[in-house]
Amino acid sequence: MPLTFEECQRLFRGDRTTELARDVDGIRYLKLRSLNRREGLRRLFEIAGAPVPEANAVQLFSRAFESGITVPQIETCIRDIYVQERVGRREQEAELINQLYRLQEFNWGGLHQNSLEKTIVDNYVKKIKNYDRLNEAIENNLYASMRGYVLCSWYNHWTSIIIEDLFRDHPNVLPAVGLVKKIDFFIRDTPFDLKVTYLPEGFLARKRQEAGSRPELTLLRQMARRLAIPIPVDLSNGALLQDLWTKLSDHPNEEGRAVIRELLDFRNQLVRSIDEEPAELITWLYEEQGVRRFDASNRLFLVLVDERNYFESWKLKRAKPLLEAQVNEFLDGVGQHVGRDIEFEWEGDMYKVKADLILVTNAGAQP
Repeated sequence: MPLTFEECQRLFRGDRTTELARDVDGIRYLKLRSLNRREGLRRLFEIAGAPVPEANAVQLFSRAFESGITVPQIETCIRDIYVQERVGRREQEAELINQLYRLQEFNWGGLHQNSLEKTIVDNYVKKIKNYDRLNEAIENNLYASMRGYVLCSWYNHWTSIIIEDLFRDHPNVLPAVGLVKKIDFFIRDTPFDLKVTYLPEGFLARKRQEAGSRPELTLLRQMARRLAIPIPVDLSNGALLQDLWTKLSDHPNEEGRAVIRELLDFRNQLVRSIDEEPAELITWLYEEQGVRRFDASNRLFLVLVDERNYFESWKLKRAKPLLEAQVNEFLDGVGQHVGRDIEFEWEGDMYKVKADLILVTNAGAQP
């Protein structure tokens, strides 16, 4: 039995997008929702050669769903709007990428991306009682931290748009031109939420444990002590890992360099195994979601790995030619059935989704 507009609305508002995506009427609803702005829906009626109802956006959405407007007409409208929006971005893209390459350090400055206000309140407002000391802390610390926060946010914003356009430009992809929760685009009628990430340290730690290998940081600390290399006490584990990795790489001691080679070989072998069979990492990425960000939508993971320097994988977000080549290779090869069937457990419940992973590396590139 066909889904009604009200049923589709209920499923969407209940975060049950994957159920909608398995139904032909649900897919039509999701594509229409991509046009769920008054101007977009009015344009759709015009493309379909139908009278434009005098109604608000919600009413237009409902009437479009219940009308005889076809899916090809909906897709034509979406592509027309996207092409029009893309013109300006395309003209400015080369210079934008040029500007993005000017960022040489990716450092949030201690201000956490999702709790900026809390970090400032906890570390400045509630912690410092003296007015002069507060001003000194703002001048010496907060300004620099805010600068890092803004630069990282700027970099993430614009590289995300560039990467999304790489997908949306491909003929096998239908963009979501409006704001649709948990859907960035459709690949052959399957909706996906794009997630750009790097080789997760937690997944790496689990694979080392399974292989009977000690944690990376443990080995680096141990070798640093043997070589009398100072070990900072004020760094997070992630920053300390990079600090000691760099110091041992620069040290002439062959035993220390052997530790780095072992760690690097393990990482590279893990990347090769992910490339051959990504399902385990996909499942891990779903199961290790934080409570605040949990959802069970279809996801396409773009995993970026700089094998010359794992700590600089963030730089690949602006490497458009490399990204374009590997994204297009993936999209060119998709068949009628897109994505992998993934089952994962989260807080005792089982979920089924369509998901896939594109691994982008610069393996073989010369430093």
